[in-house]
Amino acid sequence: MAPTLRTAHTADLASAELAAARGLLDAAFDGSFGDEDWEHALGGIHALVHDDTGVLLAHGSVVMRRALHRGRWLRVGYVEAVGVRTDARRRGLGGQVLGALERFIDGGYDLGALSASADGSALYEARGWQLWPGRISALGPDGVVHLPEEEGGVFVRPTVVGSLVGSLDPAEGLVFDWRDGDVL
Repeated sequence: MAPTLRTAHTADLASAELAAARGLLDAAFDGSFGDEDWEHALGGIHALVHDDTGVLLAHGSVVMRRALHRGRWLRVGYVEAVGVRTDARRRGLGGQVLGALERFIDGGYDLGALSASADGSALYEARGWQLWPGRISALGPDGVVHLPEEEGGVFVRPTVVGSLVGSLDPAEGLVFDWRDGDVL
């Protein structure tokens, strides 16, 4: 039987489902997925893929963030916590999760964005996400903070809803909202 995909808001997930997602992510990221990373994944839409026995195989979420670009604050569908069980990798489950999240991004945000690991970059590129070639910053408690360590790892997905297709200018950079832990 084929794996099944479910999407749900954080508020609609039972505590056991949230615990299963957190456990999957802890394992998928070899223990480097911390409490702040989990916090960043909450409050939006989750995509969960289960096998026919109900075991969670893959997870991802999209949450709303803001990014300043060319003098305008954009609604950003920010992808978080994409992970697949190690024994279920290379079967298209990450793409299934991303496809579900992209539907929400394309229909409800000005822009999609995510910060990718070297391992994850190929998946995003294959799905049409574009590596952001410009400056990355965040509006922190003390003003705008340049984040050079994030440059070269942030992908964007312009959406038709936001009318930004073709109008993003890397010379202008992106300034994301601040959050605790990894800003991006």
